[in-house]
Formats: sequence, structure tokens, C-alpha cells
Amino acid sequence: MGTTIERRGFLKVSALAGGGLLFGSYFDFLAPAEASAAELADLEPNAWITINPDGRITIVAQNPEVGQGVKLMLPMIIAEELDADWDMVDVVQGDLDTVNFERQFAGGSLATVFHYESMRQVGASARAVLVSAAASQWGVPEGELETEASVVHHRASGRSIGYGELTDAAAGITPPALDAVPLKDPADFRIIGTSIANIDMEAIVTGQPLFGIDFVVPGMVYAVYEKCPVFAGRVVSANLDEVRAAPGVTDAFVLEGGTSLRGLLSGVAIVGDNWWLVNQARENILQVEWDEGATAAQSSEGFRAQADAMFAEGPAFYLRQNGDVAAALASADHTVEASYTYPFLSHAQLEPQNCTAEFKDGKLELWATSQTPEGGREQVASTLGITVDDVTMHLSRMGGGFGRRLTNDHVIEVSAIAQRLDSPVKLLWTREDDFKHDFYRPGGYHSFEAGVQSDGTVQAWSSHFASFGSGEDFAPSASIRATEFPGGFIPNFSLGVSLIPFGIPTGAMRAPGSNAVSWVYQSFMDEMAHAAGVDPLDFRLRLLSNPGDEIGLDPSRMEAVLQAVGERSGWRNRSSLPDGTGLGLAFHYSHRGYFAEVVRASVSRQGVLSVEQVWVAGDVGSQIINPINALNQVEGAVIDGLSMAIGQEITFANGRTVEHNFDEYPMMRIGEAPDIDVQWVISDNAPSGLGEPALPPVIPALCNAIYAASGHRIRELPVIKNDLSW
Repeated sequence: MGTTIERRGFLKVSALAGGGLLFGSYFDFLAPAEASAAELADLEPNAWITINPDGRITIVAQNPEVGQGVKLMLPMIIAEELDADWDMVDVVQGDLDTVNFERQFAGGSLATVFHYESMRQVGASARAVLVSAAASQWGVPEGELETEASVVHHRASGRSIGYGELTDAAAGITPPALDAVPLKDPADFRIIGTSIANIDMEAIVTGQPLFGIDFVVPGMVYAVYEKCPVFAGRVVSANLDEVRAAPGVTDAFVLEGGTSLRGLLSGVAIVGDNWWLVNQARENILQVEWDEGATAAQSSEGFRAQADAMFAEGPAFYLRQNGDVAAALASADHTVEASYTYPFLSHAQLEPQNCTAEFKDGKLELWATSQTPEGGREQVASTLGITVDDVTMHLSRMGGGFGRRLTNDHVIEVSAIAQRLDSPVKLLWTREDDFKHDFYRPGGYHSFEAGVQSDGTVQAWSSHFASFGSGEDFAPSASIRATEFPGGFIPNFSLGVSLIPFGIPTGAMRAPGSNAVSWVYQSFMDEMAHAAGVDPLDFRLRLLSNPGDEIGLDPSRMEAVLQAVGERSGWRNRSSLPDGTGLGLAFHYSHRGYFAEVVRASVSRQGVLSVEQVWVAGDVGSQIINPINALNQVEGAVIDGLSMAIGQEITFANGRTVEHNFDEYPMMRIGEAPDIDVQWVISDNAPSGLGEPALPPVIPALCNAIYAASGHRIRELPVIKNDLSW
């Protein structure tokens, strides 16, 4: 559901130049329920819409743009209810403003969930003021007026007037309460539901300065920051005098840092007037003695050995136990056992981490590539010993993030460097920095045993998950939900966990948790279906038909997308496929999205894999706001998921990341990408986001297709580690 706005106030002021109107509102979210009238009066209004006398409309996009299209989507919603002429709309990126904006972040596919209704109310309230102004000017009832494309019409008299001509008259009108203003019937939408191209597309394809990496401020210097290759290692000594003498270098110094992986870590900053020369000094001259710490003893091989030992010992604790699993297993027609392993992954966003900062007179100004700017500002203020009010943060467009920029380590680093300088400074990481110092998608190990009847009924499910953390506290993004499907759908179900202590930084990655859990759960379900001799689609539909009291999804919505993708892909006719070609099916519920996917893949006798086509059916509610962007999001999620599955892996040795660039971490190329067919199952539910939920099902669907094509069951990722020849 969208966040409800209550009318605390509504500002209409003359624009500073050329007259005009500026509209905005207060969010109830910003003030505690017990806030006094005086406290509320101190709040500054939040402006989204400016209408100029020439009729041009400027709409502020409040959330950070990381490639998911939110910079366009949120203004579309406002413009729809405003009844604006989209050709007369300009969109600008808002800065971080925690007084006047709420939930100003990019993550969790939540922009639509949090802002759909509220942005509609903002646009509708502004429209109501303009209608009132026209009615007053013409001396007619408001109910006789209509709006369309930035024009108010009085059909009875044939009069019309543009929004720009109403700015002066509207400035003195008290607006209606936001929670009472009528909203459009979706059947009357003219902008929502229309494909509108990325507003920054021309700048992107022509290479115009747009992203954080492009930003330049007069007098700016450049910096690189060398951290220990072992996570959280500390500087013991460094040859700073030699580095300072290098061409292009103006300063070099040690930042002590702390022990938090998400904060400022110890390292050496090198500053100069040319980034290339500064980085050359780091690569060719800098020598650092490090205290590597205990993490230097950790490795991927060691993690796997610990997981194997944990499986032999049994779970350390349980997240869920229902029924009598042992008895149900003993009475089942078929029992299935399998273990699955998936690796750590890097976000590998195209634009490396970067941020520009200027510290002057005790205040900090940032031009940041951050998905969580509010949290970043708080961390920066704490690190520098200043107040958050002394930090101004401008939001730069980001060249990808996928969850990497939810953490603000690069923002903290440049801020600490800027505090030591007299000029603005840009910190720019290399691609190798990004790979060596990511907040990785954690790996994991699963051991399963299940009992299934010959008719496809699942009697029992036992799962032991070896993940990362300490005691019963999972590391970031290393957890699993007790309600993860099929929990709640099987009467005899257990989910046990053991956690491996470690010192590797982990974090959210596109569809966090789901991008791994979907693979193991949906792959194991496929094994169960084949063991019972039941069609995998029918097996899943049967399982969905028996929910218990506690479920994490709406079975009817998932059944609908399963049926849709089965029909679209020709699932029932797959027996006619040639040898070496197979269809694989999977579904997953995450981030409020219901997605089912079918992959057609072929495997040659020599084991060469080709992904030929992917069918996707998705339910994200009652409205697809921007169809072309929705399609792009799904296609990108599918390709991203296939890249993860087929060839990507991050490993560790002696506490260090082994893979440092794309030559060791392959991305899917254009020639390898499949045809992708996307269909929407529209349901009577609030619209939800699209950045993440289409990704998880494609990984198990691919692996299930590989099994259908070659007979090889993929139980370890990436796929390239498996011999697929047959």
C-alpha cells in the first residue's frame, strides 16, 4: 500500500523569478503522532511541482536514480493526477532533504510501494488548486470544469485556459486536504500506463556528463584510497615521503579508521591534480606494511570444510519445526536427498565507486552516488565529528548499484579525505578496488531431505542451511526467512541453521536472499517432482494448493503466473523438443512480486550450453506505470540472473578476494543473451516494484532446463564448474 499523506499544510508561493506556483505537502511520516502544533509549524514544506507562467512544469524526482527508472516513474505519477501536458514537463533530481522528503532511498523495489498513492495525491491537489482558480476567474462552479494536458476547460461556454495563465490567481487559494482530494479512475489515465523513454537517454548514449563519475567542480583535486587487501587490516607504516614526491601528487597521508566493515577503514590516501598520476603513484610507488588481522586465515576452502562439518553435526538452531519430519520421511513413497552450494558474488556495477566532497568552515558538501543518502549523511557526520545539519548531500545519477551503494564506505572515505584538504576532492575507485572491497552477496550451503508420495504430495521437508554469522545472528544478507516457500505449505517441515564466523563484508544484492534461496529451493522441488514422476508444473500447483496457517505469499496469484507462463512457453508440448534441448520451470515471490519463468536451453553432447529463450509471467499488481521501463527491468533482471548462474563466483584465499576484474568474473554478452518474452498478469492489488522480483526464478529455471536437456542436475554454482557433456 502507498503511504497515506495527511494534510499538515500546503505551500503556494510566487516563484523567485518570473512568478509561478510551487506546490508541496507535509508527510505525516515526518512528525511523531504526539507532535505539537508549534513543532509542526516549524516543518519546511516539501516542493515537487513548479508551474511557470509560460506553462512549463518542473517536477522534482525525490529518490536516487540508480538505473531503475524511478527518476522518471515518480514524476509520471504526479503528472498524471495533475493532468499535465507531458511534453511541457521537465524533471529534476532532488537533493537529500530529510525534512521535506520521506524514504528517500533506492532499494528493495520499494519506490512504487511507498510513493504511488502519495505522489498521486500531490498531483491531484495541485490540479484542484488550478481548477479552483479557473472557476473563480470565470465565475462558474468547479464541477463544470475539466482538465486535460495542462489546460482547464469549461465546455459549456467553450472557454479554456492554460495552467501557466492561472499561476497568479491560484497563489491565493487554499488547497483541499490531500487525504480528501479525489483521484482519477485508472481507466482515465493518459500518462500512467504509457511507455515513456528514459529522460536521460540522449545524455547517456552521447556520453554527456551525467553520472557521479563525470562530476567536476572548479579547483577539484583527485584521490585514491589504498586499503588492506585483507578486510579491516590496518596500516602499520607506509613510504609517504616517496609517494608525495611522485609526479602529480600533492599529498599522501594515513587515515587510521576503525574496525567496522561499514565505516572508515584504515588506509592510505593519495591526492593530486591528475587522477591517472595519483593512481600510478599508488600502483608503482606506494609500499604499505599491514597488520592483516585474523581474517587473513580465512578462505573459501575453509568455509566449505566448516559447512561439511556442520552438516555432519546437525543444525545449531532451528528457524522452523512443524510436525514429525522423521516419521513422515519414513512413510513416504520416495525420499530425495541433495546438497546445494552457491558462491559469494560481487555487484560488479558498471560505474566504479566515486564521490566528490568539499569541507569548508566546518561544513561538508557532497555530490554522492548513494542508494541510502540519509544513512550515509549520518555516518559521515559521526565519522567527522560534525552534525548532520552541517552536511549537504546532492544526489548524483548512478551507473548501476544492485545494492552495492546501499553501503556508503566510499562516501565516508572521501569525506574523511576532504576534511584534511583545502579544496574539493573526488575519490574514484578502480575496477579492481570494486572487486576487492565489495560487500559481497554471501555464499551458502544447503542440505535437504524430503519425502514425497507418488501422486506428488509432499510429506516432509528437512533442510539444514549453513550460512555466515555469529551464534544465531546472521551476517548481512546471509539469512533466510522461516516463512520462505514451501514453509507453511508442508505439514512436516524443519529448517535448521548453522553459522560460520568470518570477517568478509557482505550486503544486499539485487533480490537479496531470494537470488540464492530461489535456486536451491526450486531446484530441489524439481528433483522431488521427477522422483515422484509428476510434471514439475503440476507438482508446484499441487503444493501451492495446500497452504497452512502461516504463509508468505498469496497462492492464487502465484498459481496465475505459473499457469500463464506454462501456456505461453508451450510447457505441455516440451516432449517434442529435440534431444539436448529442455525446458525448466521455477517461480518465486519476493519484494511483493509474483514471478514464474520458463527457460529453454540446449546442451551439446560436448557440454556446450546455450540459453535460447526465457518466458516470464509477472504479477506486480493493478498497474504497470511505465511499460517500456517495466520491460527493461525484467529483461535486465533475467540477464543479470543468468550471468550470476552461469559464470560468476568470488572466492577468497588468505583473507583476500581472488577475482579482481571482468576477465575473471564474466558477464553475459549480447550474443549470448536469449530472447525474452514478458507478459503481465494484472491483479486487483496495489502496484509494487520491479527492480528485483523477476531475477530469482531464472536461475533455477535455467538449471532445471539443463537437467531436462542433458540429465545433469546442477547442485553447485556457477554452472561452468559442472561437466555438462552427455
